[in-house]
Amino acid sequence: MAAKKRILTACVRLFIERGYNGTTVAEIIKEADVSASSFQNIFRSKDGVLSELAAFMFAGQFKAARTVAGPDDSPAMLYAIETALQLTITELNDNLRDIYVEVYSHEATMEYIYQSTTAELYRIFGSYLPDYTESDFYELEIGSAGIMRGYMSRGCDMYFTLERKLERFLSMSLGVYNVPEDERRRIIDHILELDMRAIATSVLHELVQMLADHFDFAFDDEIESALVQ
Repeated sequence: MAAKKRILTACVRLFIERGYNGTTVAEIIKEADVSASSFQNIFRSKDGVLSELAAFMFAGQFKAARTVAGPDDSPAMLYAIETALQLTITELNDNLRDIYVEVYSHEATMEYIYQSTTAELYRIFGSYLPDYTESDFYELEIGSAGIMRGYMSRGCDMYFTLERKLERFLSMSLGVYNVPEDERRRIIDHILELDMRAIATSVLHELVQMLADHFDFAFDDEIESALVQ
């Protein structure tokens, strides 16, 4: 367990500072002060670390979205807040974008997203698609996750602003789940009224603190300074 803790601590730090693709297994082993065989026995590869971190972070994102949503907000609004948070977090710095895009690219982490999100989508959007089963929502999630990955991978600029990205994504994804146009417009308008960058920055710090508490490592100034560039 001590070796696993050191590996996770090293990976959180290195992934935030250098990105997932910018971090090598050799660097993780050196930072964590473990042998190559210990790393392989515990996680097998970087993908194994990513899977464990992704599972924890996605659970934390839904929890964070519930704190942002108002008590009278609809489940569809909660979905919009959670997905808008993900997209906005990837705009805080390119290393975070790299981490999230990889989560949405690897087979193991993608299957985790499909499986864990399907039941939530069925609960949120079942009334909009009353003839659909959870299997149908699993298939829809494959498509909506692909849309999410596409929008995450393309950074914002002076023309394709964060606001335009959120509006385009939510318009398409809520449409996939048959949310009526007038309700989609109300949800999107509400999201665009929020200071999503400030909210995402706060949520990101909460997520990293939750990781630190769960895996028992220090959320120090070095990690703090690397979060938002």
